[in-house]
Amino acid sequence: MSQNVIPQATSPLAMWLDYLASIHTSAIDLGLERVQAVAQNANLCKPAPTVITVAGTNGKGSTCALMEAILLNAGYRVGVYSSPHLIRYNERVRINGQDASDEQHVQSFDFVEQARGDISLSFFEFGTLAALRLFQTEAVDVVLLEVGLGGRLDATNVVEHDVSIITSLAIDHVDWLGDDINVIGFEKAGIFRGNKPAICGQPNPPATVAAHADDIQAKLYQVGIQFQYHKTANDTWQWQSGAYHLDDLPLPNLPLPNAATALMALGTSGLEISDEDIVAGLKNATLAGRMQVLQTKPLVLLDVAHNPHSAAYLAQQMQHRYREKHTHVVVAMLHDKDIAATLAELTPIATAWYPASLTGPRAASYDELLAHLPCETRGFATPVAAYQHALNSASEDDIILVVGSFHTVGEVLEHQQSKES
Repeated sequence: MSQNVIPQATSPLAMWLDYLASIHTSAIDLGLERVQAVAQNANLCKPAPTVITVAGTNGKGSTCALMEAILLNAGYRVGVYSSPHLIRYNERVRINGQDASDEQHVQSFDFVEQARGDISLSFFEFGTLAALRLFQTEAVDVVLLEVGLGGRLDATNVVEHDVSIITSLAIDHVDWLGDDINVIGFEKAGIFRGNKPAICGQPNPPATVAAHADDIQAKLYQVGIQFQYHKTANDTWQWQSGAYHLDDLPLPNLPLPNAATALMALGTSGLEISDEDIVAGLKNATLAGRMQVLQTKPLVLLDVAHNPHSAAYLAQQMQHRYREKHTHVVVAMLHDKDIAATLAELTPIATAWYPASLTGPRAASYDELLAHLPCETRGFATPVAAYQHALNSASEDDIILVVGSFHTVGEVLEHQQSKES
């Protein structure tokens, strides 16, 4: 699309998304000056009475989904902003558990376009401001904001939020954040606010996290110190913070560390939530692309794990749940990820590999994956082609695991949905 053709409030969502991709020189542009100026001018810095911002290497989406389920059960109007999406852009904004409509997105895009004047915004910055506007117009009670990249310089950090969360800390996005875990800790802790709760779900985090909390006098709640949790008998778990504890909680379908972190965040938020709301939310919370079951014979699982930290957790869960099963691993990745270490974490559970190429500027080819896989493995042009081959090769009792990227999972999920429609 030509840069001077500006979509209207009645234009299709696809036209707006093309426009957003064309108006800024780089897809990722860390820094807050431009986005902050627009947010302040448009009165978007506090889009709801309560805002919880979630940073972390892994687990952001799961933590938001768990809090969302609990809050919805408690009767709150809840907005969630997350990225990237699996199939449709609409997935990035949820209002009361439902993806925002094309019309809602377009109205918000048009508002931001008018508000930005001649200030240039990246795709993510524009989308973030539009999400804030959408939450404002829908009058939600609570906004759950997922940080896109890092924290300190991410567009979401222009918001005046009430609770900050770091879910986990590991080395990822090396091109943008470097490979020093202390620097990464500082960048994530950049979302902390003075005199406000700051929750850290990463055990033994780098010293920069607590040091920054101390510098700005944020109220740090560190897992293993201010709150603890452990599994108990009969598939239940216990959570505790000081004298307050919750017993016999149901195990969620999402990672337990994220559930424990979510409970601490909600506990500090001042929101009215009952123990019954917590139990119901833990039972109900799900998230597409996280150990998502696509079919049962053979069992097809989709998981967006795309770095060593998330791959290790996934492999641990697979070994716990499906110890005796043959697992066919369909994998495609982005080349700026740690491909070697991620594949190494998945190797203990892989009976057969089906590496595929992705498309786009950050895509890895299957040759880049083959360099780290057994020499007899063959590659596939697309994740869907690899998935079809795995389906033909697997027996009814086997597992097919689709993994490695949001793009990989999204392509297979979209293929499956198109077959069913």
